[in-house]
Amino acid sequence: MAQDASPDFFGATFAIEDEDHTLANTLRFFLNKNPRVYFVGYSMPHPTEEIVNIRVQTTGEVSAHQALRDACEDVKDVAQHIASTFQNAVAEFRAQNPVTK
Repeated sequence: MAQDASPDFFGATFAIEDEDHTLANTLRFFLNKNPRVYFVGYSMPHPTEEIVNIRVQTTGEVSAHQALRDACEDVKDVAQHIASTFQNAVAEFRAQNPVTK
C-alpha cells in the first residue's frame, strides 16, 4: 500500500494494488462509521487496472493513515467473527446431523 502523504497528514490518498470494489467499498463503509473521518471516497482509475485509490480526510483528531489502519483492523475483526460464526454453525449442524454410512 502506498500513500502520498506522511502519517501526520489529516488528508491523504492511498493507492492499494491488486484490489477492487470489494475491499474499497468495505473500507469506505468502515471509514464512514468513524466520527473522526470527515470525508472518504474511492475510485478505480481504469477497469483493467487492479488498483484502488482511497481518499481519506479526517477532522484533525487522527491522521488519515491511522484512520485507514483502524478501518483495516475493523474489517479484519468482522471477517474473523464471520468465519468463527460460520465454523460454529457448521460444527453444530454436523453434531445434529451425523453422517451414516
